Amino acid sequence: MRLLLLLIAAPLITIAVLAQAAPDHSGQDSTYHPDALSGMYTFLHEGEFVEIDFEEQHRLTGFISRFGDLDSDRGAFLDHMFSKGEYSGDTLSFTTKAVHGVWFEFKGKISTDKSKQPGSEGYAIVHGTLIQYKDDNNKKTSAKSAEVSFKSFPHDLSVPEPKK
Repeated sequence: MRLLLLLIAAPLITIAVLAQAAPDHSGQDSTYHPDALSGMYTFLHEGEFVEIDFEEQHRLTGFISRFGDLDSDRGAFLDHMFSKGEYSGDTLSFTTKAVHGVWFEFKGKISTDKSKQPGSEGYAIVHGTLIQYKDDNNKKTSAKSAEVSFKSFPHDLSVPEPKK
């Protein structure tokens, strides 16, 4: 009787252990594993990026690092820290702090390319609406909205620390 029980239980235990240890690359579960989605993404221009970090309790942190486009900061890197950010499932949104009278608001979704491995370039793509707000010299605010897509950088790149 013990031998019969052992012959039945051993394959079931092996299957259970392998099922827990084997990674699922189907892409279906990526929104439930924020570590695979956290990291650097392309931004609007070559050399610019957005760092997006998925934290506990649906909190999103990060910053946008972009080239200044005003006469006073043209060519300089400006870091816009997230002042507010959140996610739920595949939906995310963030607002940045203003730097030199410019700030950003984003609302969209994140998806994964099931043909790529987690951590590889372009594995995750963020699509949505980016609004750039700009204050002029008279403190009048204008807004420019665009549909954007940001693709993930490979995870083996190190993230520069933002200037505070």
